[in-house]
Amino acid sequence: MSSNARPVGSVEFAVPPMPEYLQFVRAIVGATAALDDRLQPGRVADVRLVVSEAATNAIRAQAAIQVTTPILVRCDLTGDRIVVEVADHGPGFDPSAVPALPEVETPERLRHESGLGVSLMRQLADSAELESGSDGTVVKFTFVVADA
Repeated sequence: MSSNARPVGSVEFAVPPMPEYLQFVRAIVGATAALDDRLQPGRVADVRLVVSEAATNAIRAQAAIQVTTPILVRCDLTGDRIVVEVADHGPGFDPSAVPALPEVETPERLRHESGLGVSLMRQLADSAELESGSDGTVVKFTFVVADA
């Protein structure tokens, strides 16, 4: 794609809530994000990591209550941003109760081996929104695409 191109479009798909589908989710969303050649390879890797964390959380949430309804994933290229959504049918949680992580350089960070997904999404994406209730959770994150 030429450097003047502004890809616009979206891909939406559903996957069974099984860890075996995480690589598929990363591959499809990563390939969609990479359609915009203004997005640096490191940022494409960030998109893949964030969608992987969101999908992993969705799979775990649904497994906790034995729900087998597919998880929905959507990736939109809007010209100046990439927006990714992951929606599950889990029991929900209180997003405001997710603690902020200590800085990477501090020894305190070593005490955090799990529960990093939401904090990681918030750090890597330009914006992250979480809506959660008893009927499930929708995680939406945005990466701004800047001209080089």
